[in-house]
Amino acid sequence: MEISLEDDNGSSSANVEYKGAHQAFRDRWKGTDETMCRHSMSFHLQHSLRSDFFASYLYLLEKTPLVKLFPVTCEYIKGEKQFYYRAQQFYEDVAASEEGMMGDFVEISNVDLEGSRQFLKRFVGPGKAGTHCALDCGSGIGRVTRGVLLPVFEKMEMADMMEHFLLHAHEEYLGDDADRIETYYCYNLQEFTPPKNKYDVIWMQWVACHLTDKDLMNFLFRCKKSLRPNGVIIMKDNMARQGCKLDSIDSTISRHLDIMKCIIAKAGLEVLEVELQEGFPDVIMPVWMIAMK
Repeated sequence: MEISLEDDNGSSSANVEYKGAHQAFRDRWKGTDETMCRHSMSFHLQHSLRSDFFASYLYLLEKTPLVKLFPVTCEYIKGEKQFYYRAQQFYEDVAASEEGMMGDFVEISNVDLEGSRQFLKRFVGPGKAGTHCALDCGSGIGRVTRGVLLPVFEKMEMADMMEHFLLHAHEEYLGDDADRIETYYCYNLQEFTPPKNKYDVIWMQWVACHLTDKDLMNFLFRCKKSLRPNGVIIMKDNMARQGCKLDSIDSTISRHLDIMKCIIAKAGLEVLEVELQEGFPDVIMPVWMIAMK
């Protein structure tokens, strides 16, 4: 996608800085060696992502209608492989525990799980999604699998890129319920294609933020083919209050709800219902639940 850098009324001094940063950001990534992108954790590349991305986005938000922004993160993070590599490195140091899954906010886990259980109830039952099998994407050790999905579904499958999370889920965390986990998929979601026509519910919590817009759109498109009749996809994630927010430490992109809806629509899915998770501290970015089919 090409985005024009011309003002409708000519260049203005107020936009020169953003405009220059936007162009510099594009040029820098065009000229970056692919191997360096894949493997470098240098200050230069981290600084490029942390600083130039925000300036570029500010310019784009001024110049481009919100609904046209969906390709931005894949278009302007040319170092996609490094973006994903950084997330992999981050989670290698995360403990396979509830504390590891929740970071500094383990105290909100029960509130989160209860909100998820109540939201799920609206889409499962007679005339709605069945209860045969669900898939937990970005499952970690299975906190949501154990607390939300296993009480509802006969069988489960779990997908996560970190092997030590899945091993802990199977060997310890899920206990006897581990026998009801049909398959553990150790995959990055951008490379994962779920089996077709298999799931009543596909649950994605705090994992859409780890995918570029293009990869998220494509993954949702693949998930759509994996649903059984009346099946639904439920996404629960941090949503930026405005525009997008990039965290270059763990490689997460928090998008405004309208941007997320645009990606969902481009994946050929219909939004059924949207709800804000209540009961979280104000210091936490808003967390929204989105049901789609």
